[in-house]
Amino acid sequence: MSKIAVYFPGTGYHCDKPLLYYSRSIACELGYKNYRNINYTYNSGNIRGNDEKMKETYEVLFSQTEAELADIVWSDYDDILFISKSIGTIIATSFAEKYGLKHARHVLYTPLAQTYLFAPNHAIGFIGTSDPCSNTDEIIQLSNANHIPLTVYDGCNHSLECNDTLKNIENLKDVMQRTMDFCKQYSNKHDCIY
Repeated sequence: MSKIAVYFPGTGYHCDKPLLYYSRSIACELGYKNYRNINYTYNSGNIRGNDEKMKETYEVLFSQTEAELADIVWSDYDDILFISKSIGTIIATSFAEKYGLKHARHVLYTPLAQTYLFAPNHAIGFIGTSDPCSNTDEIIQLSNANHIPLTVYDGCNHSLECNDTLKNIENLKDVMQRTMDFCKQYSNKHDCIY
């Protein structure tokens, strides 16, 4: 089975931060040896609460994503895994919709409400109750309406962190275990070097 994983960061949360770094490591262990980290070059500044700036940022980042993934022949892959964070969740789900990747699976770290406009078929999500970028109750309702399992972390912010370092490590372990369980649904373990 041919597999690929693509990592869609947030504007301030790059692919070497904990959620994306460890999920990449897990996916690689599960046989996703082909992977891409999307790297945005656009600095949007603070877009929270500014719908116009959010739309502009999305359009620029989506265009950059298309350019970075233009050489991939998606039909070559039996298993496509998109792991995304924040605005990256909107980009990943809208990219899958635009390119007809209905069998792509999504791990959504701190999804934004707009993510659900593209209703991914196979997804799992994670959110904190103190996330200033999302209305947690709205994300819970949207996840339920779209049949997307959502894990909610009490007191955690947009990075799924709180003021207790050991609790953050405990939560990160839980997030990664759930990510691994989701990824394992179609994967076998392999050695990985990257």
